This record gives sequence, structure tokens and C-alpha cells, in this order.
Amino acid sequence: MSTKERYSQDELRKANPMFSRVRATIESAFYGNNVHEVTSVAEAYNLAKKQSGVIVTDLPILHTKELGLPQGATQLVYNHGKILGRTASARHFTDDPNEDAEALAGNLREDIYAGHNQKYLKATVLVGLDPSFTVKAHVMMPEDQAFNLLSYILNFHFFDDEAEEMYKKSKFYNEPDIYFYFDPNVTDPDYPKGLGVFDAPHNCAAVFSLRYFGELKKGTLTLAWAIAHRHDYTACHGGEKSFHFTDKDDKVFAFYGLSGSGKSTLTHEMYDGKYDITVLHDDAFIISREDGSSVALEPSYFDKTHDYPAGHHETEYYTTIMNCDVTLDENGKKVIVTEDLRNNNGRVIKTRYTSPHRVDFEKAPITALFWIMKDGSLPPLLKIDDPVLATTMGCTLATKRTSAESLPEGFDMNTLVIEPFADPFRAYPVSGDYRDFKELFTKRGASCYILNTDAFMGKDIPKEVTKKIIEDLANGSITDADFKPFGNFKGVSYLPIDGYEVHLDDPEYQKTLARRMQDRLDWLNKYDEEHPKTPIQSEAKETLEGIIKELS
Repeated sequence: MSTKERYSQDELRKANPMFSRVRATIESAFYGNNVHEVTSVAEAYNLAKKQSGVIVTDLPILHTKELGLPQGATQLVYNHGKILGRTASARHFTDDPNEDAEALAGNLREDIYAGHNQKYLKATVLVGLDPSFTVKAHVMMPEDQAFNLLSYILNFHFFDDEAEEMYKKSKFYNEPDIYFYFDPNVTDPDYPKGLGVFDAPHNCAAVFSLRYFGELKKGTLTLAWAIAHRHDYTACHGGEKSFHFTDKDDKVFAFYGLSGSGKSTLTHEMYDGKYDITVLHDDAFIISREDGSSVALEPSYFDKTHDYPAGHHETEYYTTIMNCDVTLDENGKKVIVTEDLRNNNGRVIKTRYTSPHRVDFEKAPITALFWIMKDGSLPPLLKIDDPVLATTMGCTLATKRTSAESLPEGFDMNTLVIEPFADPFRAYPVSGDYRDFKELFTKRGASCYILNTDAFMGKDIPKEVTKKIIEDLANGSITDADFKPFGNFKGVSYLPIDGYEVHLDDPEYQKTLARRMQDRLDWLNKYDEEHPKTPIQSEAKETLEGIIKELS
């Protein structure tokens, strides 16, 4: 058994490190006489189908038998109101020294009590799809959230007979199971825009007043990634694919970027079948720092419907759909308009069967990591040979916000922001990720590249250019000899590409590049000021200071 759900008499003590005030409050609610356990995917589907406001379309779901769904099940749609993305500001971590842990525990007790007259549903899933790493997670939510429960069950691996067999053979981690309490119907008066209480050291969380499914998905992953981090894995919010060859070593590529950066596009690109490619996942996985192998955390994909126009073959693999327009086709059948017509960020749970070459475990060690940036000062491809700079650039990954997030009114979506390692869901200090990723470059010997998928000095970089770069790196058409030194910066080189000429002797370009590097240094300094007890490794600032000095 991977994690712990039951305890012997001598373990039932307040001093047990697996217990905490917050965990006790959350887990206890799961055993109330107002909570019904959902014991099959089919039951979850039938409950979701009956939920008030759910639209039962006439679009069939494929692979119902494999998914545990009723025969003839069709795609379901449920639409929300104004909030169409994650609300990061609602998250509060009980081990954050800047938080009042006692006050949060009090609010949590009151908010759970506020829902005691409701009826709830609960279910169990596995997070992590290989015996080397799998964690049991329990979720609970009001009865009128059956659609979200079904989406959760389909997104992760429902704890059915097959899952139980794998779980029996899984590696044991001395950690308690994950417990996640979710209630959009209760609003805390102290947190009118939503409240998320996370006790990551004890693998539990509760979210109130927020309906968006991404809160459930990413909240659970936040806890699972924290467990992985504590047990010699690097937690990855990104995509991973492998190119398999008969005449040379396999290439295992990992792509890191926020939603909309291109990581899913690059992960799923099959190059018209020219190569033997397997896909691990496009959003959530972990890499062992001991042997370089990788494990996917989810079987399904939480994708934007907008990316697949009506009639696209990917839409055949849809199951539950959120915030999407429904209309009638020429035969009077209820169908969806996949593009963002009703609102931005229409979302769908898409099954694993959309990827015919999908795997849950990649034994081959990681070959290369790609930081996907949206930084106009960088050419389409940089190669970083210095492990410190490679880690620093991941730590100061520059990108832009997307519609997957609920942002303050008037926020400029073109604003350049720093998101360390493309992971806004971390439940531990950034210095922990810095150490973990640096080990992949030093201990595992992985290569590091930076992809700019936005524009270079005002000229757009289309996805076709980026996809060709990845293909040529994989098949060996691009070698180290093709890279040119990026000025006098030690361990940095760029790939010359027609139309994207690099002019490091141009004073204006030097100023632009220096400003972007200064933005990164400023972010590091600000982070350290706000987290004086857990600063980022000083070598990160030192390497950026060297680059800025060289440019000026």
C-alpha cells in the first residue's frame, strides 16, 4: 500500500505526525451520516446526468466499457457564471509563516459546519499511475456537485478492482492518504472571493465558494506533487514525450510552460507517424531523481475546448464539458460549439484514448528539459550548458497569464510574469524545486533548452517553427555544432534560424535583453524579501548579475 488510511490503537495519538488539527477537521467530515460513497464510475455518471442544470448531449462517449461508464453514455455539459478559471488568491497554506494557522483552522471548522444540512457524495481515486508512485486520494462534495465528482473520477484513476490490484503491489510511502473537501455552496464571510485551506504536510485541503473544476484537479495535484517532492521526485507541471529509435538512444523530452504556452501541442505532436513516439502526459508527471524514470499522475486530459473546432477528431474523446455552448444540429441533436463563444476557457475532460501511444511510466531517463517562455528578448531556441544558469532560467521562467486563471479586473494579459518552473501550484519553497531540477542537470546529465513560443523582437514565432526544432533535435538533424555562442555568455548558445537573426552587437537589443534579465533578478530579490526564512539559492542571483554586468 502506497499511503496510509487506517491506524492501529497505539497510533491513535495526538502526537502522531500524520495527524493535524486541519486534517482532523477535514477527514472527520467524510464519515458523516449525510455522506454517500459513490462506488462506481457508472453510478457517478448517473448522478451527474440527473444534476439540475446539466445538459445531456447527443454526442456519444467512446470506450464506455473501459471507462466504467454505462453503455450508450453521452457527453455531459455544465455551465458556470463569471468565474471561469482558478482563483490563486483564495489559497492559504497552514504551514506558511505569514498565515494565522489557528484562524484558518477556525474558519475551516465553521465552514464545514455551515454545510452540515446538505447531503454529500464522496469517492476514492489514485493519483500516480505506476506501482513505483501512486497515492490514494479521497474527495467529498455536495450532492448537487455530482458533475464535478464525475469529472474528478474521470480525470484521475477511480479506485476500482484494477486500481486496487496495482495499489496492493505499490511502493509504500510513510504518508497519510490525501483528503480533499470541496463545497462551492458555502461562502466564508471572511473570504467572500473564495477560500482554500491547504495543509500540505498532512496531505489535505478544503475549498469553499469556488465552482471551477480546476480547483479540484490542481488542488489534488498540489498535494501529490508535495508528496513526490518529499520522496526524491521532481514535481513537473508540464508534458513529456519519448522518441524511440532502433539505431540510437531514445530521446525523452519534457516541456514546461503555463496553459497556452504550447506544451500540450508539443507533447502530442506525432509528426505524421514518422517516428515511434510515446506520450507520458501533457500536464502532470514526476521524474525520479534516482534513476531518471517518469510517472504520469493522471490518465485523462483537462483541455480547452477552443483548441478543437467542431468536427475535429479529438472531440470524439470528450466526456464532461464545462462552460461551453450547446445548440442543435441539422438533425435536431444537441451538440456543442467547441470554440469559446459563450465565454473564455471552455474546458473538457478528454480520455486517454485520444493518445494511441500513451504510456503511464517511462523507464528511459530524461534526456532534455525545455523551458517554454513568452519573452520577446529571446530567440526561438537557446541551449544552456551551465547547470546553475539552466536551473536559474527555469526558476525565473518568463511567460504570460492565460484565461485558465481568474485574474483581477483590468489585468493586462500581455504583462510578462515570472512563474518558477511553470508551476503555480507548489506547496513548498521554490528553493526545493531549484534543488530538484538542478539535480536533473547535474546528477542525471539532462540537457537544457529554452523555447520562445511568443515573438522574437516583434516577429511572431509560429508553432510550426517550434515543432520543427523539436523534431530536428530528436532525430539528430540539429547537433551541438549547429549552435552559435550567445555573445560572451559562458554556457549559452543559440540556434541560427532564418528570419530570427540575433544581433548581440546592437545596443538596443542589448538593452532589451538586459531589462529582461533584470526583471528576473528583481523577481528573485523580491521573493527573498518575502520569504526570508526560505530564500532561493544565492547562486541564481549571482549568475544573473554576471549576465547583466556583461550586457552593460
